Amino acid sequence: MHDYTDTTALVTGASKGLGEAYARELARRGAHVILVARSADALHALAGEIRTKHSVRVDVIAADLADRRSPQRIVDAVDGLGLDVDLLVNNAGMGSVGPFLGRPLEPNLQSVDLNVTALVGLVHLLGARMVERGRGGIVNIGSTAAFQPMPYQSSYAATKAFVLSFTEALAEEVRGTGVRVIAAHPGATATGFFDRTTASMDPKFTDAPADVAARTLDDYARGRSVSFPGRVSQRAGVWASRVLPRTTVTRLTGALNRRLGLHDVSDLDPATARGQ
Repeated sequence: MHDYTDTTALVTGASKGLGEAYARELARRGAHVILVARSADALHALAGEIRTKHSVRVDVIAADLADRRSPQRIVDAVDGLGLDVDLLVNNAGMGSVGPFLGRPLEPNLQSVDLNVTALVGLVHLLGARMVERGRGGIVNIGSTAAFQPMPYQSSYAATKAFVLSFTEALAEEVRGTGVRVIAAHPGATATGFFDRTTASMDPKFTDAPADVAARTLDDYARGRSVSFPGRVSQRAGVWASRVLPRTTVTRLTGALNRRLGLHDVSDLDPATARGQ
């Protein structure tokens, strides 16, 4: 296990799923953590659990990252705590599923604001400070979806393609500054990604968030330029998408998502969703 003692890490989307797993794993490795998400109650509950188990500092910043003003507000809150962020884990994300033209527009726009705009804002504000100090790191959570168009998850895959390109370019820009920037590209992970819809993931093909978090942090500590923290078959799929013609990959991906039923998705009513 690679040690993160005396590192202050800011994790977005930390209230549940993969973000919660990153926060717990960082604390287990000795890092002080700043938890960021919309739900203050969930963040405070998690903070209490982490403090009980680990001798680290835990701070909470409740913020809606889909609000374009949130990156500056988060940085202002960090300043108010008197902290410097050594490691930024841009994990917060969401995606719309189903036929793009047949589903509501708003979740697609929120996905762009959360997956792209908030990430860029935090990288710009905190990354500049890291370069000025001559040390620090940024882990942007992408997806294996970034490597090919994905019919029935079209806007989500496009936002992750942005994360892939942006992260690779920025990593080259800051090379030699003492700041490292990597993207982690997990595959299907057992989170609430499809909550409140009729879509679902097959547990046989999903990874545990705790495993993905641990592998990502190991890869970052080893100095790798990219992390594929999922199972080997997911990484093989990424390389196949780079070899085959792009139209072929798109049609194959569309066929796969149709077999998974993503072409015929509907929203669950609130009562049904709560019962999941």
